[in-house]
Amino acid sequence: MNIHWAIPGWRMASLFIVCVLAFSTTRAQSNAYATPDRQPAVYALTAKEAVAFARKNNILVKKALQDVLLQQQVNREVTASALPQVDGSLNYTNNLKLPVSLLPAEFFGGTPGTYIPIKFGVQHTSTIGATLNQVLFDGQVFVGLQAREASMDYARKAAEITEETVAVNVYKVYYQLLIAHQQLNLYHENIVRFEKLYHDTREIYKNGFAEQLDVDKVNVTLTNLRTDSIKLRTQINTGFLGLKMLMGIPMRDSIVQTDVLTGDMLKKDILDTAFRYDDRREFQLLQIGKRLNEYNVKRYKYSYLPSLSGFGQYFTNAQRNSFDFFKSGGDWFQQGAVGIRLSVPIFDGFRRDAQIKQARFNVQKIDLDIENTKLQIDNDVAAAWQRMRDAVIAVDAQKENVALAEKVYEQTKKKYEQGLGSNTEINTAQTEMRTAQTNFFSSLYDATIARIDYLKATGKILNDQ
Repeated sequence: MNIHWAIPGWRMASLFIVCVLAFSTTRAQSNAYATPDRQPAVYALTAKEAVAFARKNNILVKKALQDVLLQQQVNREVTASALPQVDGSLNYTNNLKLPVSLLPAEFFGGTPGTYIPIKFGVQHTSTIGATLNQVLFDGQVFVGLQAREASMDYARKAAEITEETVAVNVYKVYYQLLIAHQQLNLYHENIVRFEKLYHDTREIYKNGFAEQLDVDKVNVTLTNLRTDSIKLRTQINTGFLGLKMLMGIPMRDSIVQTDVLTGDMLKKDILDTAFRYDDRREFQLLQIGKRLNEYNVKRYKYSYLPSLSGFGQYFTNAQRNSFDFFKSGGDWFQQGAVGIRLSVPIFDGFRRDAQIKQARFNVQKIDLDIENTKLQIDNDVAAAWQRMRDAVIAVDAQKENVALAEKVYEQTKKKYEQGLGSNTEINTAQTEMRTAQTNFFSSLYDATIARIDYLKATGKILNDQ
C-alpha cells in the first residue's frame, strides 16, 4: 500500500511494509473465507472493534496461539516423566540349530579322554511379560514439574506480544484511512470551489476583464485537483485491502469505519505520563525468561543428587520342542520381581559444573537485558510523549491556519471577481490554502501515530478506549 496523501513518503513506506507483510501472512486465510456460495459481508467497525477482530483472525496471532497449545503438550510430556511407565513384551525364539556342548565320555561310562556331543535346550521358546518403572525421586524431573507453569506463561506472553504488534498495525492503518477520507472530502470541497472559480474566470474573460492565461491557470489547478482526488481514492481502496489482510477479512467483503477522529480523542490522557515497566509485555517476557533460566540452574544443581526409582516385573515363559504354545497341557513357568534402584552420581568430568555456570551466565545476561529494556522503555515513553504533545499542538495550530487560509482565499476571490485583485494574488492564495490543508493533515497523521506509539510504549495499546 503506497499512500502519499499529503503525508511524507517515509511515513507511508512503513505502512506499505505493514500491508505487504499482512498480504504474505493472511493471503491463505482470505482464500479460505472466499467460498463461492457466500454473499459478501459488510463489517461496520470502530478502530477498537477492528483490533479485536484481528486478534481473533490474523494468521500470525493464530500461529502464536498454536504455540500455547504446543507448550501444553510439552508440559504433559514433562508430567509423564513422573508417572508410572509400564511396558509389555512378547518374545518368541526358534532355535534352528541348538548349541552343542562337549561332555566327558567317562561321565556316561565311555572311554576317558573322549567327549560326547550333547544338545541343550529346546527348539521353541516364548516369553510374555510386563515391566513397571516409577520415579521416586529425580531432581531434574522435580524441577521440570515446577517449571511447567512458567513455560505456559512464556508461551502466553509471546502470543500477547504478537497480538500487540498486530493491534498497532491495525490502529495505524485504520486511522490513516480515516484521515484519508477526511482529506478526500476536502478535495471535493476544493473541486467545488475551483469549478466556481473556473466558471467565474471564464465569464470575466468573456467580458474582457481577464486573459485566456487566467482561465488556463484555473483549469490546470482544477484538473490537478480532480486527478489527485482520483489517486487518493485509489490509494484508499488499496489501503482497505491491506487493512482487510491484517484483520483476516476476505477481499470480497467490505469494511465501514464507524469511528470519528476528533481533537478530544487525540488529547485523551495526554497529560498522563505515569507508566510501569511491568505493563510492557516485552519486559514481562524477559522476567518469565529469567525464571525459566533460574529453573535451569536449579535443575543442574539437583543433578548432583541421587535418583531413586522403583521397578517391578512379571514374566511367564514356555519351552517346546514343537510349536504348540496354544495347546492345553503345556507348562508355562512364572517369574516376578520388585525392587528399587538408587543411582548415585560420583564423577562426570566436571560436566555438571560447566552446565551450572552456563545457566548462571544466562541468568546474568537476562538481567542485563532487563536493565537495557528499562532504558529502552524510558526512551520510548519520553520520545512518544513529546511527539504526541507537540503533534497535538501542531494540529490545533494547523487547524486554525487552514481556516485562516480559506478565509484569505475567499476574500481574494471576491476582490478578483470585483476586478480589484490580480490573478497572481488568487493563485498565491490558493497555493497557500492547499499548503495549509496539506500541513493540517500531515500534523493530524503525526498526532494519531504518536498517540498509538505512546500507548504501545506504555503497554496500554490493547487497553485503549
